[in-house]
Amino acid sequence: MLTSLKHCCAPIPQRWIFAFMSFLALVMAYGMRVSISITITEMVKHIEKNVTIDEETCPKDESSAPKNTTGTGAGTYDWDEETQGIILSSFYWGYVITQLPGALLAEKFGGKQTLGLGMLCTAILTIAIPFAVTWGESTALIVLRVLMGLGEGVTLPALNVMLAQWVPPDERSKTGSFVYVGAPLGTVFATAISGVILKYTSWPIVFYFFGGIGIVWYFIWLVTCYNTPREHPFISDKEATFLHQELSAVAHVNPPPVPWRHLLKSMPLWALISVQIGHDWGFYTISTELPKYMSSVLHYSVDQNGYLSSLPYIGMWLCCTFMSWLADWLISKGHMAITTVRKVGTTIASVGPGLFVIAASYVGCDRTLVVVMFTLGVTLLGSGIPSLKVNALDLSPNYAGTVMAISNGAAACTGIITPYLTGVLTPDQTLSQWRVVFWIIFVVLMVSNVFYLIFASGKVADWNDPILMKRNKAEQKRAQEAAAFEASRKATEVY
Repeated sequence: MLTSLKHCCAPIPQRWIFAFMSFLALVMAYGMRVSISITITEMVKHIEKNVTIDEETCPKDESSAPKNTTGTGAGTYDWDEETQGIILSSFYWGYVITQLPGALLAEKFGGKQTLGLGMLCTAILTIAIPFAVTWGESTALIVLRVLMGLGEGVTLPALNVMLAQWVPPDERSKTGSFVYVGAPLGTVFATAISGVILKYTSWPIVFYFFGGIGIVWYFIWLVTCYNTPREHPFISDKEATFLHQELSAVAHVNPPPVPWRHLLKSMPLWALISVQIGHDWGFYTISTELPKYMSSVLHYSVDQNGYLSSLPYIGMWLCCTFMSWLADWLISKGHMAITTVRKVGTTIASVGPGLFVIAASYVGCDRTLVVVMFTLGVTLLGSGIPSLKVNALDLSPNYAGTVMAISNGAAACTGIITPYLTGVLTPDQTLSQWRVVFWIIFVVLMVSNVFYLIFASGKVADWNDPILMKRNKAEQKRAQEAAAFEASRKATEVY
């Protein structure tokens, strides 16, 4: 059977199949993660609050009210803004914890099962959400979201380990960006589909749908993807030889233990952590809170909310795709160094979104203009993906999973902070309260990017190969001792 599969599948580069399945992994992961952001607007009771300042609230557009739909917006649960913030952030409590263990497991045993089993657990827990909420309301939902985070926390580290084994350096920006753009497209998928489901059915169906397709993805993944080209049973000999030649110099089969001391002293790594914190602060705040802003402040109906909340992420996907191809072209043609390309990408992804998000907060209740501003801002966030997500592979192909776990784990803490902080800062859902949230996004984006501009690098770090690093240091020491001896000998001859 394997022989027939190899003959059948040989014309298709298996690294493309891996990239496509990895892309779908992030679509599924973010679909399961983000679907609650819009679903929660239909789960909770909508309480009208008396706000004395008319300029602080937007009038309702009665023409956008849902007609003849199941999703009425009446809600069932009395969860205040702070409780909703805790529910939205609880996923990241578990997500942060399994980043580094996931990376170490993937580096030791391979990313296939590390990623696959994590996704399977998350899918099963997603299906269990309606039962948990019926049984234990917000407390049960928070616990389940923490467990979902534990399962999904291994996703990006395991993917990075496999990318280091499957993607040649000159395809890194393009392939890495194609994979990682699954995150914004998963958000598009989640918000748009959730809006449709909520309009015509009930909120439990949202979780059954996303959990179900996650399980289907897992079984396809088992058949089609493998840890390395060497393990793949039906990869062509030509592609296997090509990948070995391209990757053997920088990606080892069994690299030495992680050089923690050198890694944690690396300023380029800290620069990557900084810019990823800034990027994810903006992304997580908008992806989790934009549906609530569209519903509570701009008063969009549930189906409009789903479509319009997903629109910015379509722009993000298009921007990421264009910037990844541009980055690979600039690097392969020698027009820009890798470091310069990475810095340009993150700067566009910081300055542009920061300015547009602030502008959105000052146009008031002009609903069309607000949507345009958010769409442009989130679109430009996409230019950072070919830089900050791929930079971990630049710095260390051997320890790509560990580097991703450290940077993504630190950045994921923003997913804990931002929903809760937004809930605390916007108890009355007024324009001025939300403006504070958007100014915080702007400041975090600017400060983190400045640090990245100063210290970032696109070169392979010395600590990527600890054995070679020790050998080079020993040679440098011998050269210095020889030079000192020669200088001492010449000085003795003079006297």
